[in-house]
Amino acid sequence: MKNLKELSERRAAAAQAKQQLLKKFEAAPKPDDPDMVAKRAEREAIAAAREARRADRERAAQEDIARKAAEAEAIARAASAEADAREADAKNRIARVLVDEAERKAERDRRYAARKAKQR
Repeated sequence: MKNLKELSERRAAAAQAKQQLLKKFEAAPKPDDPDMVAKRAEREAIAAAREARRADRERAAQEDIARKAAEAEAIARAASAEADAREADAKNRIARVLVDEAERKAERDRRYAARKAKQR
């Protein structure tokens, strides 16, 4: 008989626990409760603000990437222009050396021709 008494007590305790859970669930605020609506609206506002901040960060990151790309392009153009200027300067030096060489040769040929003309 002791087992039956324990079994009935356990059943009664389980039933009482169920009843308490049901009361707790029924006492919980409903979705259309003004407090719940206000909390939901607050959470939605926080989520919207969080999304706006994320979008701002993403936009700022994209602008930073675009700015860095523009700076890199400007640096590359400047380096290319500098290399072109150095190359042009080197070509001008070579051209001046060739012109000077040609002038010296022409002067030397003129002196040679003058010497030959004297000898005749």
